[in-house]
Amino acid sequence: MLFGFWKRRKESRRPVDPLAAFDELIENLERQAAEVRKSAATLLALKADLARGVERYTRRLEDISERRATAQLRGDTHAVTVLARDTSQAEALLASTRESMARADSDGQLLLEAAAELGERVAELRQERESASARLTVGGIVTDALRERVARFEQALVVDAARDEVERAHALADIYREERRDGTD
Repeated sequence: MLFGFWKRRKESRRPVDPLAAFDELIENLERQAAEVRKSAATLLALKADLARGVERYTRRLEDISERRATAQLRGDTHAVTVLARDTSQAEALLASTRESMARADSDGQLLLEAAAELGERVAELRQERESASARLTVGGIVTDALRERVARFEQALVVDAARDEVERAHALADIYREERRDGTD
């Protein structure tokens, strides 16, 4: 129960700045797209190797077929049997290689499409980031302007309050003056 008590909890670091969040997401997607492109390139290179394998097994089958025909003409049944086994093995290898090549081709195309989609998403996010940056800048300017307006409004209220206080003081002075005049009469 207390095993995790002494361990420090990893705090997920979240960027406070919204633009930093965009930058982090864009960076992660670019890294992911690079990995996908690298995997696609690996599969395309594998496809080229498999294509050479298909050519090699095709030539091997042709060679075995020629040797088998020669063995049949000579009447060498043992050689014909061995070459028949070699033919079936070469055909199995050829079929397996073709299957692997088709799969590498389809997987490579899928990865290239995924890389293209990630690239488009990165481009969209870059545009959105630029828009967000502009909106934040404008928002900051508007906020500053509103702060100044509020400060001017607060100053106007202070001045109005001061005027009211001066008027009260004058009114009070007028009252005392009248009372003095009435008291001296």
